[in-house]
Amino acid sequence: MAESLYIHIPFCNRICTYCDFNKVLINNQPVDGYLDALISELRDIEPQSLRTIFVGGGTPTALSESQLSRLLAAVTDRFQVTEEFTFEANPDELTPGKLDVLKNYGVNRISLGVQTFNEDLLNVLGRSHGYNDIFNAINHMEKIGLNNYSLDLMYNLPGETMQDLDDSLKHIRTLSPKHISWYSLIIEPHTVFYNQIRKGRMKVDDDDVEARKYQRVINGLSELGYPQYEISNFSQPAFESEHNKTYWKNEPYYGAGAGSHGYIDNTRYYNIKPINHYIQSMEETGSVVKETLALDQKAQMEEEMFLGLRMNRGVDTARFEEKFGRSMDEVYGTVINQEISKGHIEASKSRVALTEKGRMVGNTVFMEFLL
Repeated sequence: MAESLYIHIPFCNRICTYCDFNKVLINNQPVDGYLDALISELRDIEPQSLRTIFVGGGTPTALSESQLSRLLAAVTDRFQVTEEFTFEANPDELTPGKLDVLKNYGVNRISLGVQTFNEDLLNVLGRSHGYNDIFNAINHMEKIGLNNYSLDLMYNLPGETMQDLDDSLKHIRTLSPKHISWYSLIIEPHTVFYNQIRKGRMKVDDDDVEARKYQRVINGLSELGYPQYEISNFSQPAFESEHNKTYWKNEPYYGAGAGSHGYIDNTRYYNIKPINHYIQSMEETGSVVKETLALDQKAQMEEEMFLGLRMNRGVDTARFEEKFGRSMDEVYGTVINQEISKGHIEASKSRVALTEKGRMVGNTVFMEFLL
């Protein structure tokens, strides 16, 4: 039985130049029909208490106040959230009216898509918000006591300097958010950025510069009281993202909405992506068309390692043996010793974790745990 639920809202008022998530412009889309289908899909999940719910996108705050109310009424009628109820938001869309709706339905955490405090870089990213929108949204949240929020930021942006990172750190010091997610820009195929780079119209920093920026992020946030707990996530004490830790701990979770993923009974499932097809499948069959992938023990162990190693605390050796009936040393002893000798991993009797050096080359280390 899963204790977490992800809900996908694929609508945006503007498509960002770097985004490869399942999304469409909201204009002329069957939004209400999508909500009908989504609410029907949620009814397929047994009513229960859940530790966490995360509503992401797309941009969930692209919905109107009445649409937000309808969605959240259906969610809270079926599920009781005992710990963390997170809603992704764009700063320019987080109006006082929408914030009231979110708070009234029990949302207790906001994931605010800031990306950068540099107005020019916001334009490069194709963001719909500006510098002032960030502070207006935060002021609205703090006025109603919804002050558990994460700032979602990116680094290694085209044209970004070290000074831009330092400016972001100064804003973080002033705002004192509870949580920071700060990801390196990944150039995904089928995005505007990808096409511009391929045509030579844009470039990003090389690996060495990116590594120096990453180190500046880690050190700067640590100095401000935000220790790193996952490769790209930092928080004040007691405000780590419990929902995202569900993924990194390789625990089961439900997924609902077009293109969403879930993980139940050692099987990953992937909902159909096109919105009209998603709606049609619910209307015609009462269920969502999805692909499934049952994981054998080998795949489960691999995921346990490369997901768990994303966290600074690493992978618990006793939990590994309890789940799989085999010791971590039996399965991965050679690889672990090899990565220890490279300075990438540190190990004790209770857990295996990346070192600071290992986190700088995390993807390379993760590949070593594919059996």
